[in-house]
Amino acid sequence: MRQPEVTRLLALLVAALLAVPVARTAFDVLVAIAFLVEFLSAGQYRPLSALTAAPRREPLPVAGATVDRWVAATGGTPLVLVHGYAPAGKDDPRVQKAAALLARAGFDVAVPTIPGLTRGRLRPADVQPVVATLAARAAPTVVGAVSVGAGPALLAAADPSVRDRIRRVLSLGGYASAPALLRFFLTGEYAWNDVRGRVVHEPEVVRLFLEANADLLDIPAREALADPARAADVLAAPPRAVADLLDALSPERVVGEIPARLVLVHGVSDRAVPYTESLRLAAARPERTRVVLVHLLDHVEAGRPRAWVSALRELGALVLVVYGLGAV
Repeated sequence: MRQPEVTRLLALLVAALLAVPVARTAFDVLVAIAFLVEFLSAGQYRPLSALTAAPRREPLPVAGATVDRWVAATGGTPLVLVHGYAPAGKDDPRVQKAAALLARAGFDVAVPTIPGLTRGRLRPADVQPVVATLAARAAPTVVGAVSVGAGPALLAAADPSVRDRIRRVLSLGGYASAPALLRFFLTGEYAWNDVRGRVVHEPEVVRLFLEANADLLDIPAREALADPARAADVLAAPPRAVADLLDALSPERVVGEIPARLVLVHGVSDRAVPYTESLRLAAARPERTRVVLVHLLDHVEAGRPRAWVSALRELGALVLVVYGLGAV
């Protein structure tokens, strides 16, 4: 290993040690590492399951929402997990695995079903289940949001009725601007400042998205948006109802009203939601906000780092993220 690489690794280890409060134990760091190994390997390796007992799952009574609670026998830090697109909502196997893993890592996890995200469409009403779940939790609470679930999660975190109950918000592969996200879904184009790129989406993905939101568009508009060459023109001046809806669903509009710390984790190679959305969100509220860009993740699944040194550095950053969620 070259000397500069050794120096960078030592600097990372020193920073990690300084970031760990003396009152916390080495076991907490071990749990964070085990969580990431199990999560990034999609359960192929299960060190956290070997170290901890299986959590229990039970219904959590919340007015106006359908919620499950996942908790270990020893309890844990209250956390509200907001899923992304999941046809079965809280009962989706991927959501259940994530909730159980977080419970094993020391969190008392509440998972509300977000109705719009079971059908591939978001509406302002999808914020309410998150607000209701936060109101039913002990404070202070952590919010963890996955993919487009970051929309209702961040909008709820800015709601005056619950925002002071939240300690931290973690967004994994989330978005800031609904218009920018819609443009990406339909054209594959993304941009923020001098960062620009394009992803080629499967036509079937676009078709399903348009069908899920057919109530907002007439047939000519749907036909135009289905054609990437014409979609940009339509999106430049969308119908007023669509423009108002997109504004209402954009977290960047209200992120400055969130008092909690924000941690924005995003895969640089994310093809579902571009990492520029986390950069956009951080620019809207730079104070008390941390952005962690990694190659170890694609969207919400493991990616391929460029080199093992980079992988170690990124793993160290992610360990600190997981560890820090439970910090006072």
